[in-house]
Amino acid sequence: MGFLFSNANYMISQLKLARRFNETKLLFALSALCLLLSIGRVLFSATPMFLFLNWNLFLAFVPWALSSLLIVYPKLQQKKVAVAGLLGTWLLFFPNAPYILTDLFHLKYVNSMPMWFDLLLILSFAWVGLLFGYMSLWDMEKILKRYLQTSRLKKVFNHRLVIPVFSSVLLFVGSFGIYLGRFLRWNSWDIIADPFALIYDIGDRFVNPFDHPRTWGVTLFMGVFLNVVYWSLRLIKYRK
Repeated sequence: MGFLFSNANYMISQLKLARRFNETKLLFALSALCLLLSIGRVLFSATPMFLFLNWNLFLAFVPWALSSLLIVYPKLQQKKVAVAGLLGTWLLFFPNAPYILTDLFHLKYVNSMPMWFDLLLILSFAWVGLLFGYMSLWDMEKILKRYLQTSRLKKVFNHRLVIPVFSSVLLFVGSFGIYLGRFLRWNSWDIIADPFALIYDIGDRFVNPFDHPRTWGVTLFMGVFLNVVYWSLRLIKYRK
């Protein structure tokens, strides 16, 4: 028991040192609220519908947890293998954060629950998922900024221009991942479980783009929407 307490205290001190304690408390409080809402719906309606949102929110939490490791433990950024592994895994899971927005597809009229409650329930999960996603993206911006400022590339690239472009591109990549998950039902771990089929589906859409208009329609418009949210939050974040 003492070991657990000492580790918990150490984690809290690290979070405070990295100025992540308040952010962590807020995200976990919002996640707990979403969990309570979903459980309340089960108790009121006697149906387990929308409990799956908690799993989707956990998947949205993963990229934030990975980026937080690099921020809270900055020494990891000096280990190329660790950075490559964490960044690769982060990229695989990042689309799960905005993916919850597409759970609005499940919204429909049912006798057991008012539709307005289900709408607010899904939007609550989607908002917390977006927070996990954008905060983890801002972590990646910090890491990229630090790298550009300490490498020879600082004379070639202006980080104030490169970083937002980098984020905008990643949001379109994430939108493509949302399409793969929502319409083709691929999961992040399928890159290991069934890599050849996944690569075939992705490659076919690049080799024959005109045969897959929905792919590029979803990717484009979801990417635009995510960029609208990103630039709006960025404006709020840096306003004086």
